[in-house]
Order: sequence, then C-alpha cells, then structure tokens
Amino acid sequence: MNRRLFLKTSALAGTATALTAKSYSQVEGANNRVRIGVIGFGLMGRIHTRSFHQLPESRVVAVSDCFRPRMEACAQMVGGDCAQMPDFRRLLQRKDIDAVVAASGDYWHALHTMMACDAGKDVYVEKPLHLFVREGEWMQKVAARTRRVVQVGTQQRSGPHYQRAKDLLRGGAIGDVVSVQCNFFRNVRPGIGRPPDGPAPSDLDWNMLLGPAPQRPYNVNRSLYHFRWFWDSSGGQMTNLGHHSLDIVHWIFDLAAPQAVYSSGTRRFLDDHAEVPDTQDAILEYPIFNVVVQIRECAAGGALGASGGLTFLGTKGTMTLGRGGFAIVPDKRGEATNAFARMMGGGHPVGGPQPVPEAPGQFWCESAEDKSGNAERQCVDHAANFIACVRSRATPRSDLASSHWVSTACHLANLSARTGRKLVWDAAANDIVGDPEASSMLQRPYRAPWDAEVRRLIT
Repeated sequence: MNRRLFLKTSALAGTATALTAKSYSQVEGANNRVRIGVIGFGLMGRIHTRSFHQLPESRVVAVSDCFRPRMEACAQMVGGDCAQMPDFRRLLQRKDIDAVVAASGDYWHALHTMMACDAGKDVYVEKPLHLFVREGEWMQKVAARTRRVVQVGTQQRSGPHYQRAKDLLRGGAIGDVVSVQCNFFRNVRPGIGRPPDGPAPSDLDWNMLLGPAPQRPYNVNRSLYHFRWFWDSSGGQMTNLGHHSLDIVHWIFDLAAPQAVYSSGTRRFLDDHAEVPDTQDAILEYPIFNVVVQIRECAAGGALGASGGLTFLGTKGTMTLGRGGFAIVPDKRGEATNAFARMMGGGHPVGGPQPVPEAPGQFWCESAEDKSGNAERQCVDHAANFIACVRSRATPRSDLASSHWVSTACHLANLSARTGRKLVWDAAANDIVGDPEASSMLQRPYRAPWDAEVRRLIT
C-alpha cells in the first residue's frame, strides 16, 4: 500500500464526515421539517424510514402498507402519531405530506412514483427504478410535467469513498479501464420451496399488494420479500443487487444503455417454483469497455465468493470497489518480451523469445487503499441529499434519467437470457434492433384498474 495515498484518502474521509455533520446541524426548526409518507415498510422501507427518522430535517408522519403488522411496526419506530393508511391513495391525498418514500415491490415503483408526483409530492423511490423499460420513459415524463424532485435509492452514490474512487478512475489511476467484473455468489439451496396456494392472511390486502401485476392466487412465495423471484413482479438478482453495481459503473463513466447485451441464465439448481435464474452470466457491451455480471444462487464460490463488489481492470492496475472501501493493486512493469520468454522453466529454444534485462520493482501505477466505507451511513447521507434537494429543487445524486439507463441495462440482460439471443440496442430509436419479440417485452400490460390510472398519467 502507498502510505501517502492512504493518508490522503483518510484525510478526505474525515473532511467529508465533518461536512456531512455540519449540514445536519443547519436545521430551520421542527415546523420546517420535510414531512415524509412511507409506502411499503419491507426490508428497504424499514431502512429508509430509519434513515429519514434520524435526520432532524425530516419527519415521517404516515405509512401505507398492505400488511397491517408492518404499518404498526413503522409507527412504533417513528412514534405513535404516525398515521397508518392501508390504501396509499389516501396517503397521497394528505396536504401535510411533502414527500413520499416508495419502497414497495419492484412492480409498484413506477406507478407509485408517478401517482405521487401527480399528487404534488417529491419522491424517494427504491431501485430498480422500474419493472420494464417503457415505465422509465413514463416516469420521466410525469416528473417533468409536475416538476417533482425524484431520488432513486442507489445510496452508494452518496458514499464519500465511492466519490474518491470515481475521481481516481476518471483520473487514470489504473490507466484506461479495459473491463469491469461483478460477481454475486451465494448458496441458498434447496431454495424457497413449493408451498401450495391458499387464502391470504386476514391482515394482508392481497389484491392491493398485487396492484398492477397479473392476478394470481395467494402464495406465500409471491408475497412479502420473495416476490422478487418471479417475472410478474421483479427481475431477480440482475435487477436487485446487479442494479446497485451497474449503477456505480454508469455513474462513474456517465453511461447510457449498453450497445448490446448477451446473457445466459436459467433456474436449474434450486428446487422450488420460483422463476428467475439461479445461475446467470451477462456481458454488457458499452462504447468504452464490457461489463461482465455473474450471478450464482446455488454456489458460494469459496474464496471467489463475492456480494456485489466491483473489479475495474485497467491498463496499469486493478481497483476493487465495494461498500466497505476500495483498493488499487498496480500491475508489475517490465519488459514485455520477458512475459513470453520466462515460461515453463527453461523457456524457449533457439529462435524463440529470450529474456532481456529489466529493472526490478517497477510498477505501472501507485497502490492505494481506503477502508472508510459505511453502508448505513450511505443510506443516511442519501436521504439527506434528497431532503436538501426537496428544499433547493436541485437534481439529486441518483436522478431519474441516469437511473433509467441502469434499469434498462438490467432488463436487457434478462430479456437476452429469456429469449436466448444477443440483443442490440438502438439509442436513436430507443428500441431493440431487429427483434420484434424482445422489443414487445419492453412494455407489459397493467391490471385493471391500474391500467386506466397509468393512461391518465401519461396522456
């Protein structure tokens, strides 16, 4: 590790923390807090509620969830005066709510965001931004018409060490980036099982939970949390964890949709009735490099196991980047001939490459390490950025336009896996080239009455 770079990054980390703490202290008073309504108090909804509850600039005043015990849990977290509303439309009608946290299922994100914007609320929406590509276009149209601030819950953009990594990569710290790799390996065998359909719990509004998704009989695996393993309601790990990592790649290099995507994946090794792949490999081709995403739900990978950390391979070295920090490992610098000449002990016979003298201990770049990452702090800082933008009307760190392209990349990878074909994206036409079947999957029908609601919003 290069000590000078380590001290520099540590000092910057301290400065960022101090500035954040200072911003939190600039509060105008309890009566000027941004009042938040939470839609969906699941895993991420709970985390976001906790983040906003910690900020003196905001106050959670209402919650809506289809499962009554979750509303009660939210009210208990933030205080007994938190209103509980099973129907989110009543929450949107309240004049004392300034902004909404849309932390519902993936298939609800677009509609909740558009309806909240139409009701005059700013929105913090969980990722993935949408369930299918055309929803992202609709969301931008509605947000622009209503002049609402929308922040997407890709909180890694608010990590100070991610910003430092961005500056290093863009500044050529590892040379030109050749490719990016991201792995999601774990072993959850045998899977989520095959429970039978049955009646929904009495304290769960199943019809409201399904919302715009196709009508299905109640099944515990299609309900809370596990909805993400079915095509009706999510895109599996590609749109779940894959979205987070691809978001950082897009953010660092200002990327839009990939030029082409090839992905292969299926559900083969887990014994359950879920639908999304348990094994998937995707190659996303961008103008400057390729990104490789590997997903394994049935093999932890041992020493190779990873949970979403990115590896940037450059012409001078490699950077690994995750929520806890980053590290740069430089490539050794030497005579290219020796890479070929010093092979297999004795090397080549006469006429082949022969070793040449080279200076020892030479490297193409400097090493660096930063261990300052704090995942919980990233969530709080991202929430604080949203509140600041609600007040200033500035564009938040995770804006709609850039996040739309991240979700689009994820969906193209899944569509490639489902069709079994490489898909080419036409940026000018905003469509898939020469594949009517795949192109038709860029949009899905909404279930009544929500189909009429979306038509009202976008026409």
